[in-house]
Amino acid sequence: MPKLAKELQALTVSRLATPGLHFVGGVQGLALQVTGGSRSWLLRATIGGKRRDMGLGPYPEVTLAQARDKARDARELIRQGVDPIARQQAAQSAMRAAVAEALTFKDCAEKYIKAHRAGWKNAKHAQQWENTLAQHAYPVLGDVLVRDVKLPQVLAVIEPIWTTTNETAVRLRGRMELVLDWATARGLRDGTNPARWRGHLDKLLAKPSKVNNREHHAALPVGDVGAFMARLRSAEGMGARALEFAILTAARSGEVRGATWAEIDADAKVWTVPGARMKAGKEHRVPLSDAALALLAALPQGKPDALVFRAPRGGALSDMTLTAVLRRMDVPAVPHGFRSTFRDWASERTSYPSDAAEMALAHAIADKVEAAYRRGDLFEKRRLMMADWAQFLAHAERPAQVLPLKAKAA
Repeated sequence: MPKLAKELQALTVSRLATPGLHFVGGVQGLALQVTGGSRSWLLRATIGGKRRDMGLGPYPEVTLAQARDKARDARELIRQGVDPIARQQAAQSAMRAAVAEALTFKDCAEKYIKAHRAGWKNAKHAQQWENTLAQHAYPVLGDVLVRDVKLPQVLAVIEPIWTTTNETAVRLRGRMELVLDWATARGLRDGTNPARWRGHLDKLLAKPSKVNNREHHAALPVGDVGAFMARLRSAEGMGARALEFAILTAARSGEVRGATWAEIDADAKVWTVPGARMKAGKEHRVPLSDAALALLAALPQGKPDALVFRAPRGGALSDMTLTAVLRRMDVPAVPHGFRSTFRDWASERTSYPSDAAEMALAHAIADKVEAAYRRGDLFEKRRLMMADWAQFLAHAERPAQVLPLKAKAA
């Protein structure tokens, strides 16, 4: 039987500072290991016919008395045929796994956004994700473990805004569903997704079409846009020029504000907006009318990568710059509303096909079958249409006058 080391007292152990193993007695194989400036407990024992060293914790966090208790427990397991080192490793592995799986809904949402950010078309999309979740979801279930998110928590997030701001609520529900699906795929939760719509929340909430209170973008009537354009052409400032160009091209405000000179081909009379800046994520060619080209020619020219419509202090115009132009002119419309005016003009005042107008607006094709078979972009038809639109904008319509009929002589 191996000789037991002399049983040291706590004060003596506290003074051990020479590097190496110092067997402290009390339990066979128990030693204080000194390495550099650190000290820790170690039990040397034979397990399964092999000598093994088992760590029992740091000193002085683990006292001499506690180390001896741990060593006795380990030796008792060995006598029972259990490997205490393997058991310890299994417990630590289980703990690490539990910690890895203990992610909150907010943790998962942030990881989802990080994983998909590169695939989204622009930074604004990611910002919208972060804003809606931070404003509505995180206060309710941000700190809830994702495995514990159930129907009551989901309803607590979306029910308060389902009938008041339904469009936001619908987007929020979809985003919550995607985050929870991501967590399920990662093995962080199981069971059905409490945020899914079909066959679940559609039984508990009113249909969006019944409660959606979305307001259409305020727009000028077709008959008033010519007179407005005359006023706009006399307005000063880069914001006014950007708005004028947006109306002439039926483009979105963001597409205009981000336009660079490299996208403009004055000789071919075309503005090519890259897919990265388009809502649908696809390159969009815009025919430029003579009026649009004249507007561009009057602007300060810049390098290819320079913005066409630069803010006075440099950089891009803000989202509110074009809106501010309309407010100063006291016009009851928003920049996006002129796209509706253009669409009304195309359908009510012209014989151009609906497809041409939709392509001019860069609208996605809802019918997937039609989208699969459509190859061209009706560019030449759109070129004629945009020229006619510019001509229409150049003249103010006069209101119709009702003249009294001459009475017949008796």
